[in-house]
Amino acid sequence: MALYCDTNLLIRLYVDLPKSAAVLQRIGQYRRRGEARIPVTWLHQLETFNALAQLVFLTRQGHGIRMTPEKAALAAAQFEDDFAEGHGLESTPLPTHDLIKQTRSLAQRHTAKHGFRAYDVAHVATALILGCDEFWSFDVKAKQLAALEGLKVL
Repeated sequence: MALYCDTNLLIRLYVDLPKSAAVLQRIGQYRRRGEARIPVTWLHQLETFNALAQLVFLTRQGHGIRMTPEKAALAAAQFEDDFAEGHGLESTPLPTHDLIKQTRSLAQRHTAKHGFRAYDVAHVATALILGCDEFWSFDVKAKQLAALEGLKVL
């Protein structure tokens, strides 16, 4: 069984957000089953660092999130360490050409009918390219698209 986590789920391994404890528990169960590592692509890397900076921004805007620049830097460093050392995360190549082709196909089949964002389509396309059969996310639309494509969603 191959698992794909989108960035909004993956970030909860490094930041205390709503449902972070549940993510840690589920990832722990996944690892105890002896499953393979979680694939991390350039898309995850790009989004993770931006998500951490956005959490700092939202904190400054008074959105009830408590993310200081120092906490964001620590979370980014932990992510980089886990990624570099392979602690449950696997560096996974994602050819841009393949992503564009798969994203276009998904968009043509589903976006006009369901209104998916590029973010949703890109992550589901990535999961399909990597041959994953499970898709974990907190994003309702991403999970809807993944289910339409036959992936088991959480």
